[in-house]
Amino acid sequence: MKVLATYSIKGGVGKTAAAANLAWLAARDGTPTLIWDLDPQGAVTFNYRIHPRVKGGAKGIVGEKRPLEDAIKGTDYRSLDLLPADLRYRHLDLLLDQVKRSTQRLDRLLSQFEDDYEWVILDCAPSLSLTSEAVLVAADAVLVPVVPTTLSTRTLDQLTAFVAEQVCTDVEILPFLSMVDRRKKLHRELQNELLDRDPRLLRTPIPNASAVERMGLLREPLVATSPHHPAAAAYQALWEEIRERLHETSR
Repeated sequence: MKVLATYSIKGGVGKTAAAANLAWLAARDGTPTLIWDLDPQGAVTFNYRIHPRVKGGAKGIVGEKRPLEDAIKGTDYRSLDLLPADLRYRHLDLLLDQVKRSTQRLDRLLSQFEDDYEWVILDCAPSLSLTSEAVLVAADAVLVPVVPTTLSTRTLDQLTAFVAEQVCTDVEILPFLSMVDRRKKLHRELQNELLDRDPRLLRTPIPNASAVERMGLLREPLVATSPHHPAAAAYQALWEEIRERLHETSR
């Protein structure tokens, strides 16, 4: 089982769209896949037409008072399950702070699914927090969407520094360019600069496209509704690149 987290300190960078599309692609060939919507806003849960509610909420999950598997919902797609968001996830930091080995709790919870899923994708809220630390411990790799703007690239540097401070994780950071508009000079310049200076950067950019924004209206992944759209093709290429990169590091 491989655990991937879509995560950024900055909001509005295409994190949730990436999570929704990559999860669908992971499950496309019948590979058992679970997506856990850890963001209290619940956008991934909404996009998959599932009610954002977990019995017992964050308290029940962190305290292990209810089996986590009981909260899992099937989606409309074969082999793809979802652990819904819940508004009470906003208390996750406080609850984790009250348990022993708090940063290892998510990893412990997910370990029970080792034989059930090949891929687990965590969609995380944009923050630097105790939950963030727990995600870094649980994940094999963190997929970081970076819009080619000064503020977005700055948050990648901040995240890199934050990860370097965590002594209990060897998570791989895999940034990728998101919401790229090649008509903008700044986007072109920063895209080329990042490709030159950061060997971690995945080479497939996700274009800025209204079709991605329409996912919230259709409540379906773009790769499912319009697989031939340029943005959908980019997600497919990005997923293949992610798989290849993880394969290389596991050798």
